[in-house]
Amino acid sequence: MSTTRASAAPKRSLNWRVVDIVVASVLGVACGFVFLGWNAVGYAWFQAMDAITPGLGGIATGIWLIGGVLGGLIIRKPGAAVYVEVLAATVSAVLGSQWGIETLYSGLAQGLGVEIILAIFLYRRFGFGVSVLAGMAAGWGAFILELFLSGNLARSFEFQMIYLVTLTISGAILAGALGFFVVKALAKTGALDRFAAGREQRA
Repeated sequence: MSTTRASAAPKRSLNWRVVDIVVASVLGVACGFVFLGWNAVGYAWFQAMDAITPGLGGIATGIWLIGGVLGGLIIRKPGAAVYVEVLAATVSAVLGSQWGIETLYSGLAQGLGVEIILAIFLYRRFGFGVSVLAGMAAGWGAFILELFLSGNLARSFEFQMIYLVTLTISGAILAGALGFFVVKALAKTGALDRFAAGREQRA
């Protein structure tokens, strides 16, 4: 009996390790460069879609939401989604984001959206469905922020509904689903062997 207890897996901890901080920081910087590229490509897509129907541009926003999803799925600790998303936003802003300091506010709102979903599941479930929900919630965070920061609250109800729906769809696909498969791909390379996400892939 004592041997069985001794060989049991250690109790899961939500405390951050040094490796968590290092990897989350690397993720944040990497996502920041992705965001920087998407500031041109994604915004051009956003404007093109918005020109067709105001609010439809939300379909292009998902890539800006992916940092929090990746951080949450890999680190699996409270605050990871916010840390990665805000760091990525900071890198984007410092290197020339056209939205300046507002980029940081967006990162915070989007990261909090992901954190809320992961907290609902007590940081214990990180499957495809949870990842998609987290991506959607990041979009909802962006939507709420932009009601006030971008003045969307003064726009028509039709615009707000279209924008909310397209943000939700984009968050689900480009942040949630894509983020889930990016983590899977990283785990297969062995880069995540120090994390549960990597151990699950090996199993």
